[in-house]
Amino acid sequence: MAKKTALVVGSTGIVGLTLANRLISQEDWNVFGLARNPSASTDIQPIAADLLNTGQLQSALNGIKPTHIFLTSWLRNSTEAENIRVNSAMVRNLLNAVSASGSVEHVALVTGLKHYLGPFENYGKGTLPATPFREKQGRLDVENFYYAQEDEVYAAAARDGFSWSIHRPHTVIGFAVGNAMNMGVTLAVYASICRETGRPFVFPGSSAQWNGLTDMTDARQLASHLQWAATTHAARNQAFNVVNGDVFRWSWMWSELAEWFGLRAEPYPDHPTPLELQLADAAPIWTNIADKYELVEPDLRRLVSPWHTDADLGRPIEVVTDMSKSRKLGFLDYQATDESFFDLFTRLRKEGLIP
Repeated sequence: MAKKTALVVGSTGIVGLTLANRLISQEDWNVFGLARNPSASTDIQPIAADLLNTGQLQSALNGIKPTHIFLTSWLRNSTEAENIRVNSAMVRNLLNAVSASGSVEHVALVTGLKHYLGPFENYGKGTLPATPFREKQGRLDVENFYYAQEDEVYAAAARDGFSWSIHRPHTVIGFAVGNAMNMGVTLAVYASICRETGRPFVFPGSSAQWNGLTDMTDARQLASHLQWAATTHAARNQAFNVVNGDVFRWSWMWSELAEWFGLRAEPYPDHPTPLELQLADAAPIWTNIADKYELVEPDLRRLVSPWHTDADLGRPIEVVTDMSKSRKLGFLDYQATDESFFDLFTRLRKEGLIP
C-alpha cells in the first residue's frame, strides 16, 4: 500500500499533536507538522511557517506534496470581524500554497460547537438551536469565523477537486502546553493550587452547566475521527459532530476531579465564580509551587486559559451533541470523559507539569 502524506497544520496544539502522533504510529503515513514554532521530533517532520506570511509559507512547503491536510489551527483576535479576516486568510493561504502540487486528496477542518452556539462575542446568546446539536441544523444568522473557514475549504475543493470533512468537537481534553483553549490543563493547575494553598475547589461556571447534561471530546477520539473521515469514502464532503459518546453533569464530574487530586468538592454557590477572578493572583503562587516541586513550567500563563474555561462552563444552557451521523457511517469509537481527565492528569504529573 502506497504511503499517504499528512500535513498537520497546528501540530503543537492539543488536536494537532495528538493526531500527528497517532498517524506516525502507523506504517502507511508520512507526517509533516506545520507550526510557527514546531517541536523537534524524529518522527514528525517539522515545517516552520506563519500562515499569514504567504512568501514564507510557499517557501516552507516547496517540494512537499501532501495527500491529506488536517487544519487544526486558529488565532484568537479581539473581535469576531478580526477572527474572520485572520482565520479565513490562514486557511486560504495554506490551500493556495499547496494547490500547485496537485497532490491533495482530502482536507479536514477542525472547528467546534461554536458553529451552533455562536462566536465568543455572542456565545450562548440569542436564539439557539435545540439540543442535542445535529449537523443538519443550519448556520446561525451571525458572523462566525468557523463559517468563513468552511467557505475557504469549499472554494478550494471546488477549484482543486479534493474531498473535505468538517469536524465539530465539543471542549477538547488533551495534552499540550501553551494552548489558547485548554480546559483540562487549566483545571489541573487550578486543583493543584487549591490543594497546595487550601483554597476551596469551587466550580466556576453556571447553574445550567452544574445541573444540566453535557459532553466533551477527548483529543484521541477526535484524532481517530479525523483519520476515519479522511480515509472513508462514505464520509467525504460531510460535516460531523465528534464527542466522546457519554454524557454527564458537572455536579458529578466536579467531585470526580476533586477526588483525583485529594480535594473536597465545594457545594455549588448558586452563582458563577469565574476562574479569571479565582486565578487573578495565582502567577506568583504557581511560580513558588513550580520551584518547590521542581516543575518544568513555572509560567502560569503557559498552562492555563481561564477565559476559555469560564466561557465553556458559564454557558446558560446544557450542551449535548448528537453523533448519530458518524455512527451510521461506521465510526463507533467511544471514550469515557472522566477517564479522559484522569489520563491527562496522569500524563501532566509524569511530564513534571503539575505536582
